[in-house]
Amino acid sequence: MAKRVDKVFDKKIKSVRDFKFNNGVAQVFDDMVTRSVPFYDEIHFIIKDILNKTNFKEGLIYDLGCSTGTTISLIYSHLKSQKRAPRFIGIDNSAPMIKQCRQKLKRLGVKNYKLLCGTIENIELEPSNFIIMNYTLQFIDPQKRAQILEKIYKALLPGGIFILSEKISCKNSKIDELFTDLYYDFKRRNGYSELAIAQKRQALEDILIPLTTEQQLKLLRKAGFLKCDTLFRWYNFASFIGIK
Repeated sequence: MAKRVDKVFDKKIKSVRDFKFNNGVAQVFDDMVTRSVPFYDEIHFIIKDILNKTNFKEGLIYDLGCSTGTTISLIYSHLKSQKRAPRFIGIDNSAPMIKQCRQKLKRLGVKNYKLLCGTIENIELEPSNFIIMNYTLQFIDPQKRAQILEKIYKALLPGGIFILSEKISCKNSKIDELFTDLYYDFKRRNGYSELAIAQKRQALEDILIPLTTEQQLKLLRKAGFLKCDTLFRWYNFASFIGIK
């Protein structure tokens, strides 16, 4: 099934509103994320490589902010080839995303999963072996992030692994400005116009609140992840790992 092309911000919008993961975004999200998030595919390869170092066969894997189900489907296929069959639970607060996710997982033959539509802070997490939260925490009120990370830490079984990917900021404003411009060069290379870049930036301005790597690691340690570090970084995007 061919991906629908992201044209959400291609035309001039008279009054740009806050970005929402509505039906229009959900339908083009797979194209949007691959053209907007650097090394999106590589992050999945890293996750699969880390899973290769674990030995649970029938545990539980969470995808917090599961969007259209790409991460679940890729991990399912990878572990199935190793004769491993964990359960999956995907959580997203966008009903259109959950709808797209369910359709994709059904189409790809993914088994043994449950999808929940709701906010992470209001859903009880079961004991789990592996929790993924890619580009989701950044959209949550910064005042709630510490509590959510503590919740994730408590849900993990001993030795369990947490993977967190986020857009980040830099302490130095000049470097932050440079990295932001380099990121927009990446979007230009992927076919986004100046208008689309500017309008999406405006739509995200008040709802995507990035932290510095230092702030993010501090939150992880405070949550209980004494074994944590930066796993991957590209300009103003980073992935972190925490082990219980």
